[in-house]
Amino acid sequence: MPTWLEVIFRTMFAVVVLFLLTKMLGKRQVSQLSFFEYITGITLGSLAAYVSMDTDKHWHLGMIAILVWTVISFGIEFLQLKSKRARDFIDFKATVLIKDGKILEENMKKERLTTDELLEMLRGKDVFKVADVEFAIMESSGEINVLLTRENQPLTAKHLGIKVAPEKETQAVIMDGKLMPEALDMMGKTPKWLLDELEKQELNLQDIYLGQVDAYGDLTVDLYADNAQVPQPQEKPELYALLKKCEADLELFGLSANNKDTKKLYEQCSSQLQGVIDELKPLLTT
Repeated sequence: MPTWLEVIFRTMFAVVVLFLLTKMLGKRQVSQLSFFEYITGITLGSLAAYVSMDTDKHWHLGMIAILVWTVISFGIEFLQLKSKRARDFIDFKATVLIKDGKILEENMKKERLTTDELLEMLRGKDVFKVADVEFAIMESSGEINVLLTRENQPLTAKHLGIKVAPEKETQAVIMDGKLMPEALDMMGKTPKWLLDELEKQELNLQDIYLGQVDAYGDLTVDLYADNAQVPQPQEKPELYALLKKCEADLELFGLSANNKDTKKLYEQCSSQLQGVIDELKPLLTT
């Protein structure tokens, strides 16, 4: 067999084996490498290159080395799952870099981290002032996580004592011009509902690159034609205008009523409806 053809076959075989073994090692091998996983990834890549290119040696020796490294990786991961001490030794412990707005210099030295590097990582978390930080912790992956002081944390509905209903995840119900039945089921919608919504917006299913339904049941689409303008549905503005008209009518009836009890009833209804409108306004005007 010609050398160039042997290299092609070896490379294809090494790629398939390396892909399967990487899938077996799990997503962390790709998305968030630990110290040992980083070494394993480099070694497996080097061994795969050896299998592909070193035609003077026996290729099966490289495959044996790849399998041995894979088995060792499995063993290390199993040990980490079973032992906290093993996790701390292999992946390192998390280190507190800032506490109560004060930089811990000894921990900075331990992690071989300069002040410039710390400030750069803080800016990556949208933090520009060390005094605003309650805690800053460097995780075993090298990433820094920051907890701001209470007065610098964003205001949430919980701080205001407002209970908010759980929000569903936005689902892609149309992809590459094709309807996604499973995503529609998760949102409690039917294909007929989706086609009716598209008809309201004067759109065709095959013209849509991506269509999503949010937690409020609103459909937004992205068309293949980038310059095309998607007509916006008018149901919400119409509903908001109708509610405002009803509130104005109740207020007018209250002003024109002669009976005190009737007048009071209209005023109460108008006030209650105004409260409902105020709550729904963010949803109906966006």
